[in-house]
Amino acid sequence: MLRQEINTLLTPIHGFLHCQTPDSWIDAAIQPDNQSILLRDHANCELKASQTAMWLIRKYAVDAASGEQLLAWAKPYEDFVYRGARDGIFHARKNGLSAPLTPKAGFAHGQALIDKMVRLIKEEFHHFEQVIEIMDARGIPYQPLEAGRYAKGLMRAARTHEPATLVDKLIIGACIEARSCERFAKVAPHLDDELQKFYISLLRSEARHYQDYLTLAETIAGEDIRDRIQTIGEREAELIQAPDSQFRFHSGAPA
Repeated sequence: MLRQEINTLLTPIHGFLHCQTPDSWIDAAIQPDNQSILLRDHANCELKASQTAMWLIRKYAVDAASGEQLLAWAKPYEDFVYRGARDGIFHARKNGLSAPLTPKAGFAHGQALIDKMVRLIKEEFHHFEQVIEIMDARGIPYQPLEAGRYAKGLMRAARTHEPATLVDKLIIGACIEARSCERFAKVAPHLDDELQKFYISLLRSEARHYQDYLTLAETIAGEDIRDRIQTIGEREAELIQAPDSQFRFHSGAPA
């Protein structure tokens, strides 16, 4: 990806986020002892992103039968991560939805949510597969990691009544995707050639995911949401800048 294109992708990301990744996080990320954690948690992040998108579709946008289709799509990946089914994970590569999803009646934005989130899920599953392949090639076994505080800390900022809850969760999704894009770009120059090329290759999709989440939030809210973007963005920056005892892909400044 050309430098000019990277800058074009990152300019709105930097304008959206309230801070950049601390240099101390970069220093920790490039330590050899942390490479396994970085890759393992990156894989986890890709799976969590797909699961979050599926949850949004199932809760708000589709009927029960379509929800079961989504669960079946996720099952090989979840079996790999949660149940230790290490064989056959990539057999899921060409699998997907067995039929079109049926929008739930009564939600005007259901099809828009389905369209954007299904594309995101496909890409996140593919990124998960790519990370696992890189780990396999490097002799790094996949092992579970305790989740960091980042996503839970953001979710605490969500309001608890609808449709405000959905709007806030979409804004949170935009924050997470924007931070991922910013972090890939910032750490990539310090990594080996393979990881550098891989992380740079992810920038387009991560930047689009952030925009898709934000577009959905604005459309579904039907009103000005700049105050919510500000509030949640400030919370995101607090989590990124505050000392953090765990090193994770979205962790804060190393304590």
